[in-house]
Amino acid sequence: MVIRPYAYGIWERMQQGVDRRIKEAGAENAYFPLLIPESYLSREAEHVEGFSPELAVVTHAGGEQLAEPVVIRPTSETIIGEYMAKWIQSYRDLPLLLNQWANVVRWELRPRVFLRTTEFLWQEGHCAHATKQDASDYAEQILHDVYADFMRTELAMSVVEGRKTRRERFAGAINTMTCEAMMGDGKSLQMGTSHELGQNFARAFDMTYLDANGDQQLAWTTSWGVSTRMMGGLFMCHGDDRGLVVPPRIASIEVAVMVVRDDDAGSVTEAARALTASLSDAGVRVRLDDAVSTAFGRRATNWELKGVPIRVEMGPRDLEGGVVTFVRRDLDGKRECPIDGLAVMIRAQLDEMQLAMFARSEQRRLDATVRTGSIAEAVEVASTGFAEIPYALLGEAGEDELARSAMTVRCLIRPDGSLPLSDDEPDTVAVVARSY
Repeated sequence: MVIRPYAYGIWERMQQGVDRRIKEAGAENAYFPLLIPESYLSREAEHVEGFSPELAVVTHAGGEQLAEPVVIRPTSETIIGEYMAKWIQSYRDLPLLLNQWANVVRWELRPRVFLRTTEFLWQEGHCAHATKQDASDYAEQILHDVYADFMRTELAMSVVEGRKTRRERFAGAINTMTCEAMMGDGKSLQMGTSHELGQNFARAFDMTYLDANGDQQLAWTTSWGVSTRMMGGLFMCHGDDRGLVVPPRIASIEVAVMVVRDDDAGSVTEAARALTASLSDAGVRVRLDDAVSTAFGRRATNWELKGVPIRVEMGPRDLEGGVVTFVRRDLDGKRECPIDGLAVMIRAQLDEMQLAMFARSEQRRLDATVRTGSIAEAVEVASTGFAEIPYALLGEAGEDELARSAMTVRCLIRPDGSLPLSDDEPDTVAVVARSY
């Protein structure tokens, strides 16, 4: 997957938003090796079994066969666990809250750009805690305060926070929590996950510490991550028949100032440059498009395809009248606006657009979510949206039946939308959908 500059600018905005929240949650960034000794993965049997088909293994380097093959990281629980075990000696060293921004490789059989690619970019948090409760609380904090808040506030995407069923858990985890978003076609996309790993990895890597009483204890670990899959989710949630629609807070370019055509004196281009500078000084991420040698219609279509939130158009008549033509990407039609006070108006419009995009995402999900009372009804509803069904009516046998219709339980929730403590909690509701 090659990410061109415009899209990478969006990814950088995503990184900044997620990274700020991660640091507010107390985690610190670090970096670990790309190549992991194969023996590290084999220490946690369920983990290596879960990733085995997707592993890319290096057997030769420096012109010679390696004594031990190394794996290109599919995720870094094992290599980070090795070092956590060295760094943790006492309860005073806990919690140890680490995050890594990196690339990973999973040998996908059917790659889809931004959704499932062999190599992708992500952040992966890896933490060690003194107690099971501390680990559980922190994994849930990441889900709520980092992922769900970022997705709702900055991606303008409505997400369901829930618990994965036993069969859908991350390899080696005792609990996996997820943020599931509804795409424009009613399908679900897993946007981010947070895992309680119990003591499985701590046991495999001898991650022990002395507690306040001087007794040796095993640590409890968590891991959590979001990736460039969020880019795919962003496009499929908000895109329309004319291309992308990018929420202002995540847009690398919020406003494109376009010179429709210039006069002989170059006055329009000069005025557009001054307007661009004033918007930039007001804190707007703005780009000047003065390439008048290219047809205006082609340039306007290009910005529309890219989903830039606001387009400001200026020609000789606009300049003469002291106005500009204003186009908001999520609305139809054009309108005129005085040049004086444009920066204040644009900031208000960007804020309004952000809220409107979230409201549309939320309403679409609510409208396409239906409570059902049987597996057959759930299958029918989930062909175009989210079906909710009591998990007691489903169970693992029901999950098998759903699979025959290419559907899965995306997550489990309580009737009030909160997270159940276990799959077996009474009144647990399963959210069923087709997924990417």
